[in-house]
Amino acid sequence: MNEIMALKNAPVEELLRRYKELYDEDAAGTHRLYLWRRIAYRLQEREQGSLSAKANSRLKALIEEYDPINNKALRPDKPASCLPVTAKDKRLPIPGTVITKEYKNTKRQVKVLEKSFEYNGKIYKTLSAIAKEITGAHWNGYLFFNL
Repeated sequence: MNEIMALKNAPVEELLRRYKELYDEDAAGTHRLYLWRRIAYRLQEREQGSLSAKANSRLKALIEEYDPINNKALRPDKPASCLPVTAKDKRLPIPGTVITKEYKNTKRQVKVLEKSFEYNGKIYKTLSAIAKEITGAHWNGYLFFNL
């Protein structure tokens, strides 16, 4: 634990060196927090052991069944530009999910419907239309809602 905390404020070069030692490969990027978290995980894994194969399998099954954002099985493989109008974009959670965004100290909630979105009791065709309603300016809906 002391080593993990000592590395929290280490220079990126040190984190990259330690990452290479622990993973036996170069890091994909130089983002300090990402590197620190990955290093901390590996150090904890070495000290306390990793998840069992059974636990990993159960975790994967739970994600597939219950996680609407990361559940790729529920979404098509084709890029959004190739999808028919009725198909879901992979960035969207499954219908029924509520997307929450804090904007100007107010919590905004959008419900994902089968082919549209609901915000403040009104139905919108796109997230961009809702973002414009909220801000008064044109926004890419996916960026505004961090999807």
